[in-house]
Amino acid sequence: MSDTPKGAPRRRIDVWEQTAIATLLGLMTLITFINVVLRYGFNSGFIWGLEATLILFAWLVIFGVSHAFRVTAHLGVDAATSFLPAGPKRAVALLSAAVCIFYALLMLKGAWDYWAPFAGFQVTTGRWFPTGFDASTRDRAFYITEQIPMPWFLEFLAGWINQGEEWEKLPRFIPYFILPLGISLLLLRLGQATREILAGSRESLIVSHEAEDAVESVAALNRES
Repeated sequence: MSDTPKGAPRRRIDVWEQTAIATLLGLMTLITFINVVLRYGFNSGFIWGLEATLILFAWLVIFGVSHAFRVTAHLGVDAATSFLPAGPKRAVALLSAAVCIFYALLMLKGAWDYWAPFAGFQVTTGRWFPTGFDASTRDRAFYITEQIPMPWFLEFLAGWINQGEEWEKLPRFIPYFILPLGISLLLLRLGQATREILAGSRESLIVSHEAEDAVESVAALNRES
């Protein structure tokens, strides 16, 4: 992709997303490795290691959902659409993209409403789409994780969110932030994929011909034997 003024922001997002995925995977591996060494070598370990690894894995999965749309890695069934002419096939792909965007918008509202109280914000009103903010939202900024210690470099957040009261453990709004962030990134990727389908540079949201390739591979092995 060329570094044109139009393409540069997208390239930066791609690099940031890939770096985040690699960093999360690396941290999971590092924490698990150190814990294993400490447990079997020194009869010790990080009591917060398992919880941290679970949180990092959740972040990795949600980042992976949007990244899979970026690189067209989601599996799907195209047994019917593969027989369609180019025009109807594109129409079906656009319909699928519209349904995915609609569902992602619903998920974004739910993600915000779940995360907002833990960050001291208000949930939205409205059943399907936001119509305003609920002033009676219960503040849950004091909720903390079970075992993960509070990093010293994040202590300034207490004055912003928790009315100056310091947390003993990592506040839950930090790990839960992946919900609105991940769904927002998913919407961005779906929008990019839809634009590529309209431009004709992409056929669908899923990997095509997975089953066909597998059948051909098996047939080739049978012929060789």
